[in-house]
Amino acid sequence: MTGIDSDEHSAQAAFMPGPSAAGGTPRKQLDSEESESGFRSRPKKSQLERDPGMPASTWRLRSDAWEYLKFAIKRLAISGGDFSMIAADGEVWRSLRSLKTIELYWGGFGQRYVEDIAELLSNGEFDRAHDMITRAVNRLRGTTVPDVPEDDLTDEERAEHKDRQDPRPRFEVLIVDETTEGGRDELHTDLLKLRNASDQFIYDYVIVPTADDAVAAALTNPNLLACVIRPGFTDRTRQVLSRDLRNAVALAHEGTANSPTTPMSPLNSVRRVLRLADTLAGLRPELDLYLMAGAHIENLAGAMTHRFRRVFRREDQFELHLSLLRRAQHLYDTPFFTAIREHARRPAGVFHALPVSRGGSVVGSKWISDFVDFYGLNLLLAETSATSGELDSLLAPVGTIKKAQSLAARAFGAKRTYFVTNGTSTANKIVHQAIVSPDEVVMVDRNCHKSHHHALMLTGARTAYLEAYPLNDVAFYGAVPLNRIKALLLDYRAAGRLDEVRMITLTNCTFDGIVYDPEKVMAECLAIKPDLVFLWDEAWFAFARFHPVTRKRTAMVAAEHLEDRLATDAHTTAYREQRKRLFDADTGEPAPDEAWLNESLLPPPDARIRVYATQSTHKTLTSLRQGSMIHVYDQEFAHGAEESFHEAYMTHTSTSPNYQILASLDLGRRQVEMEGFALVQKQLDLAMSLASAVSRHPLLKKTFRVLTAADLIPDEYRQTERTMPLRDGLATFWNAWATDEFVVDPSRITVEISGTGVDGDTFKHEHLMDRYGIQVNKTSRNTVLFMTNIGTSRSAVAYLIEVLVKLAGKFNDPHEIRSEDALTEPAAVMPPLPDFSAFAPEYAAEVPAEGPSTQLPDGDLRTAYYAGLRRWNIEHVLPHELRRRIESGDVPVSAGFVTPYPPGFPVLVPGQVITAEVLDFMSALDTREIHGFDPRLGYRVILKKDQSEGSKG
Repeated sequence: MTGIDSDEHSAQAAFMPGPSAAGGTPRKQLDSEESESGFRSRPKKSQLERDPGMPASTWRLRSDAWEYLKFAIKRLAISGGDFSMIAADGEVWRSLRSLKTIELYWGGFGQRYVEDIAELLSNGEFDRAHDMITRAVNRLRGTTVPDVPEDDLTDEERAEHKDRQDPRPRFEVLIVDETTEGGRDELHTDLLKLRNASDQFIYDYVIVPTADDAVAAALTNPNLLACVIRPGFTDRTRQVLSRDLRNAVALAHEGTANSPTTPMSPLNSVRRVLRLADTLAGLRPELDLYLMAGAHIENLAGAMTHRFRRVFRREDQFELHLSLLRRAQHLYDTPFFTAIREHARRPAGVFHALPVSRGGSVVGSKWISDFVDFYGLNLLLAETSATSGELDSLLAPVGTIKKAQSLAARAFGAKRTYFVTNGTSTANKIVHQAIVSPDEVVMVDRNCHKSHHHALMLTGARTAYLEAYPLNDVAFYGAVPLNRIKALLLDYRAAGRLDEVRMITLTNCTFDGIVYDPEKVMAECLAIKPDLVFLWDEAWFAFARFHPVTRKRTAMVAAEHLEDRLATDAHTTAYREQRKRLFDADTGEPAPDEAWLNESLLPPPDARIRVYATQSTHKTLTSLRQGSMIHVYDQEFAHGAEESFHEAYMTHTSTSPNYQILASLDLGRRQVEMEGFALVQKQLDLAMSLASAVSRHPLLKKTFRVLTAADLIPDEYRQTERTMPLRDGLATFWNAWATDEFVVDPSRITVEISGTGVDGDTFKHEHLMDRYGIQVNKTSRNTVLFMTNIGTSRSAVAYLIEVLVKLAGKFNDPHEIRSEDALTEPAAVMPPLPDFSAFAPEYAAEVPAEGPSTQLPDGDLRTAYYAGLRRWNIEHVLPHELRRRIESGDVPVSAGFVTPYPPGFPVLVPGQVITAEVLDFMSALDTREIHGFDPRLGYRVILKKDQSEGSKG
């Protein structure tokens, strides 16, 4: 196992130009030469070194570049420096060159502002340059721009200064048009004239001349909410981009080069416009696209309505303005939150349940007045039992809740979305009950969340466990390889039982950050059984929808892509050709399983896309605790599936749902539609900062080790050589997520802690939480998982690094007295993770009398579960006695679920044969929490039939 490669580094920035010649040129010569960045040449270092700690995102690069300039120029101004001093500081010129490109893709001061600063520095006017840089830094920090004389402001600064005083929410609109500098100024002037004090929002234009620049802006500027395409743009950028960003732009174009949604028109310009529109929609589906053309827009509108929201003539600037504001209002709308806020403001008389409503049982009480002091009166004013009027009913929504759910479906790319107020555990049970009937087979990864095991027990489905690859060195599982899933489907086909297989349930991403390729998994499984239903547990992956790269591996995007792909003629042709290879032309018999396993299978064009995803909104996006969503992309939903879903939803949903949770789900959806990309990009970037700090700091890397894809994903499931792709930049990250069977969620940093000498549980509780107040969710015997989220700050990451340094010093101090919980052997010495043994014969599938005699793995959880609840049917057996029985040839059967935390999944389920391997694994665990096991009594074991009958008698 290896940690972060020593030579692995992140992009200094997506915009850094390549190495250039050494400086030392006389001042006169500098003024007469042009650099590759468009400035007059500046002295540069002979090689632009890329610091591994620098960011791969423009959020960090832009901020850090301006901050560095402020620091460097202030130092020069105070010291009375001259040009020779700044000439020696190549970082200043690298920052300016980067910012010149970056500012093209962001609203605000613009490229000319950067050029003016460069000119001031060239002339030695450090004070004036510092003032301009300070105004830019204040804008990025969100602080008030200091008052300065109007005469000292540029036109761009004057407009920017006025905007910064405006408290309204602001966004940016991308315009793609090959226009002159004067034309860009005219557009900005026209925009200012269109603004009205009554508008709810304000926006600024980002104007780029080429298709490449439009894609670069979409990849880097999260403030964009809309894009206006004018057909006059050209294709190739003239900006100096890094290799990484150039490659990312090329990958984006390639993704839509043969888009099935792009009609082939004889007009080349129409094809170019549609291709760019498809590319932008694929990258940022939340962007609204508008076309602004000249003549014959009636004909263009008919040809392009599939992608553009509206088509305008160039003179219809005011109509475009109104459309942009109106669309922003649709995104901003939170129907349920607005309704409950209005309800709280309105006087009412409560003659219903809920004494706490409107503070009735709290306000005026001498004993619980601290309730109001702590939570505030609004919480109580918003509490109500009303399910009519503007507040609606979660069980039968017709108004604000229904609209809020529809907006969430739009945001997450689903056909339908349902809110759940008691967690994803309940969401999983709803989907299982809606889809599965007793005795139907569900294939599920064994290390999934316990709610799936309980749901399978409740439904009476026959459970066929899929084994993920084990990571024995760190005591947790990875994910289930696709060929294992295909092989089991083929086994059911050979046994004549394929029709019984109803659903496949997988966890994407796993607790430890292993991410599947859902589109590939579903496509190849549908090739074997075209009516399969898929449930993707995305409890920890809701954020992924809002980043251009991670989005591609979400269930809803995969379902949409698969539906589009199956509708193409190219797919139909390829499918027919593959079927000729996979079936004997004379007998119609399928080829041997090996042929099916060695090919990338294609689903039939008429396969039904039936996909469900459950997400813990509260885990990775903004929501109160237990706020979750179910997303539905099911082509059969309106043809019978909807009724069964609603029955299941009614079964598990409270008639008294928490309205505060519902309101937070509504607000959380608004947030990710308006700023999700920015928040997720920051989250990923901060995770990379943490990983880099641990790998570079001399004391930290001695004590801790960041696990990478090389540690978490076996080589056969990775094509990408780089073990932390995001550290290499956006293009490498993109390529890995497009090609590898499994990838690692970069927001999750798993740190191996064997060097501390203590186990993960002790490290979590006694060293991180109790001593420093740092909360982590998961540990294993020798690892700790640190997760960044959209609420993580740079200060929080800095604090964690500081704490880890202190702990590393403590653990490396030879005079430090170790506590009694110190490990007496290396933490990595663990018995192998136990595979699922088997269901006992009385609960297992019968071996078929004819055909292959392979024992299929499915078993009856429900019968075993209830057998284990009858006190006369069970006994408690201590571990040493259970081991003695196994060694003597006995076959004990578990009477219930046994779930240690960590690793957090049932090591034993009802009806499972207890083996020595399970006991070895359990004996090595020193976790504080094990559900279903009482150390005083031992394991619950189902008695043999004759024993249980005797006990009952």
